[in-house]
Amino acid sequence: MTRRGDRAGLLVVLEGIDGVGKSTLRRAVAAQLRRSGYAVGVWDEPTDPAIGREAERFGRRAPGTAAFLFTLDRALARPRLEREIAAHDVTVSDRSFYSTLAYQGSAMPPRERAALVRLQRRVARRPDLVILLALPARVAAERIGRRRTRAAPLEERRTLERVARAYAALAKPPRWVVLDAARSPSDVARRATAAIRRRLGRPRRAGRA
Repeated sequence: MTRRGDRAGLLVVLEGIDGVGKSTLRRAVAAQLRRSGYAVGVWDEPTDPAIGREAERFGRRAPGTAAFLFTLDRALARPRLEREIAAHDVTVSDRSFYSTLAYQGSAMPPRERAALVRLQRRVARRPDLVILLALPARVAAERIGRRRTRAAPLEERRTLERVARAYAALAKPPRWVVLDAARSPSDVARRATAAIRRRLGRPRRAGRA
């Protein structure tokens, strides 16, 4: 593992509705960056599977409770995330607090949604770069339907459409980069890696995580 010395590590977050290919992209991006000599860490949200399952159980009928549980997980894991960022040139995360704002926040009344935004600003580590994988909800739902497991309520098409609109409203440059997830996985990975490298500069020294 490479220590970065006095240069801060970069936190890159992959966002998008279910079915866009975030996990596949993270593996490809991490591999490409490592081959280029960067020390790469990976991160998942939620970090505690038990909290994640409980949050998903509340997701449809009580989005505020689900948002609180996801935020609790985020707060508890923050010190570990900071160590991960400090130990690498770049840490690539599958989801962040923006997922909570897009999924749960978009289902809440405006006043509660505003309070959720303020809470995330206090609790969460703000990413240096957010890569949003954009895909029509219809296509994402078809991808999900091809999975062996039954789609969860949050993966239903109407939910995906609502969440996609929320993501589109959040995606403000220069911190956000929007990529077309309908392109081939290799093309999306190439574009995502290029966007990250533009912000990284040269690696301190070769390293693996």
